[in-house]
Amino acid sequence: MKNFVFIFIAAFFLTQCGQSNAEWTKHGLTFAEERFSQLTDINENNVSSMGLAWSFDTNTNRGHETTPIVVNKTMFITAPWSVVYALDAITGELKWSYDPKVDRSWARNACCDVVNRGAAYQDGKVYSATIDGRLHALDAETGELLWETLTIDKDRPYTITGAPRIIGNKIIIGNGGAELGVRGYITAYDINNGDELWRFYTVPGDPSLPFESDAIAAAAETWSGGKWWEYGGGGTVWDSMAFDPELNLLYIGTGNGSPWNRYQRSPGGGDNLYLSSIVAINPDNGEYVWHYQTTPGDSWDYTATQHMILAELNIDGENRKVIMQAPKNGFFYVLDRTNGELISAKNFVPINWATHVDIETGRPVENIATNYFENPALVTPGPLGGHNWQPMSYSSDTGLVYIPAQETVFVYGNDTNFEYTKGAWNTGSNIELTYLPKDPNILAMIDQATFGYLLAWDPVSQKEVWRAQYKRPWSGGVLSTAGNLVFQGTSDGRFIAYRANDGSSLWEVELGQGIIAPPITYKIDGVQYVAVQAGYGGAYPLVGGLPAENKNPAQNGRMIVFKLNGEKVDVPVKDIIVSSPYLPNLSDDAVILAKGEYEYHQHCQFCHGAGVISGGVLPDLRHLDEESHKTFLGTVLGGMHASTGMASFKDLLTIEQAENIQAYIVNQAKLTGVNTSEVSSEQ
Repeated sequence: MKNFVFIFIAAFFLTQCGQSNAEWTKHGLTFAEERFSQLTDINENNVSSMGLAWSFDTNTNRGHETTPIVVNKTMFITAPWSVVYALDAITGELKWSYDPKVDRSWARNACCDVVNRGAAYQDGKVYSATIDGRLHALDAETGELLWETLTIDKDRPYTITGAPRIIGNKIIIGNGGAELGVRGYITAYDINNGDELWRFYTVPGDPSLPFESDAIAAAAETWSGGKWWEYGGGGTVWDSMAFDPELNLLYIGTGNGSPWNRYQRSPGGGDNLYLSSIVAINPDNGEYVWHYQTTPGDSWDYTATQHMILAELNIDGENRKVIMQAPKNGFFYVLDRTNGELISAKNFVPINWATHVDIETGRPVENIATNYFENPALVTPGPLGGHNWQPMSYSSDTGLVYIPAQETVFVYGNDTNFEYTKGAWNTGSNIELTYLPKDPNILAMIDQATFGYLLAWDPVSQKEVWRAQYKRPWSGGVLSTAGNLVFQGTSDGRFIAYRANDGSSLWEVELGQGIIAPPITYKIDGVQYVAVQAGYGGAYPLVGGLPAENKNPAQNGRMIVFKLNGEKVDVPVKDIIVSSPYLPNLSDDAVILAKGEYEYHQHCQFCHGAGVISGGVLPDLRHLDEESHKTFLGTVLGGMHASTGMASFKDLLTIEQAENIQAYIVNQAKLTGVNTSEVSSEQ
């Protein structure tokens, strides 16, 4: 009886006063990945008094995308190059760091920056993966390496940027690399020693060999013609997962094909399972249970790797166990997560590649006008998608999903001369035809049609409730709380709190650099904190993005944590540093420049920007100085700067091709009017 009274009093006390500690122990806070916190100490009535609690500098730039894990008053974060940090969650003091010593030349295989989205924790151990394909376990107290296993074939350009998930005694991780040519899979390892327990392939391999499972044999029937297995096939599981303990189902999102272009990948047609799909598998043994394909026969890089959320929704008077996703293709999907049945789908951003999703068949109805088999087509969304990797959030209080939405366009063209090239981008699409600044009208059109917003979406009625408009796309992930708040960082460097039910802006702070990571919140010793990692990078700023407005994307990333009545955030905003370039009198022969343009867009634009217009994260090659031009071949072919991530391309380029690229870079500098004090003589 005394024990019962004690438990009752303790429960009453916690109910009235709130928990003293509430930590963030899983990637999406819970297995359902809703990123909705029940904490209310910071709420719509007092968030305006929030200030800085502490910050931590990672001492490196590039894209910062971590979701922190907070356990036992310690925050575990990751940074570019797969470095792991353990910080005091109250003060920000560094407890330890672990650098896996990634071979930085492997950065050539990273389609979208050398990012890392976070670690996992269980029973005193921290687990994280590296850009070069390793999975490791660390002692949470000391950072000591406990075990490490290689998860990839190093002869293929696999990378890992996603956070692992833990289910029971299994740690589960996928990988990326479809653009360069890999076959997708996801693997479970023993949490105690790193031994492989099962592997689920997402696309079929060489059909002359035995298939790994009945599910892969069935998938092979949806591929026709071509030799996709030589290209890799794609379907990589590079980010999102969710788990339903009651149904014992692990949900994974799969990526685009390798190559992108289905006319080159599978010229005989077919849906190409399990590309661009949500797949439910049994986490005990890795066996297939069901799938739903969002983009059959995907030809636009419309991955379904985007964030998935599990919830229970009342639809037509019936409570349904659902899984929700807003993938790249622009449709918001609500599926029955018990069997994969489509409940509803509606576009949440403007699209022109399809007209709608047929509710009876579950298939999108494609728009023949944007089919680029014969002619190039201007398509929306482009490969950045209507929503990319940045996590959305679902509030059970408001019933709304908060999506980091964006509107983008892209010109796709069928590369009829496509041949697979190991180590190069293999899209099968003439992507070098897009974004070129030599036509100012095209550049202006793309610029005006490319922007982002935070979108509050009703998943039951499938309609917009409110939005917060931004000038640029590529803003950060989202957190919602029971304090009627939604937090998001923006690509132009602001961290904002909105009222969750109506979108009113309640608090805003300038952090001095673009934010793409998702925020979290936690509570220790009665104090609630809100945390976000700042640091601009990723696909958009590297390939096609202009620098974040009035910011220097090359500055170091930071972990920044707030609390009520904290300090003023005093972060200087640095102007983008633009040096006066050295412009040698290289060839202006039209044939040489055309060849250089082609090779540049085949190999260089993915880090240094289309049309040689950099997003500011990595050097703008139009501003190379005299020494850089004199050592250009040594850098591109000789690997002079491999230790900083600029690997040698001698396996893909001849001396003549590299010289053509250099001539094209110089010509672009002249055409785009970069500042120069004088034009030099011959090298």
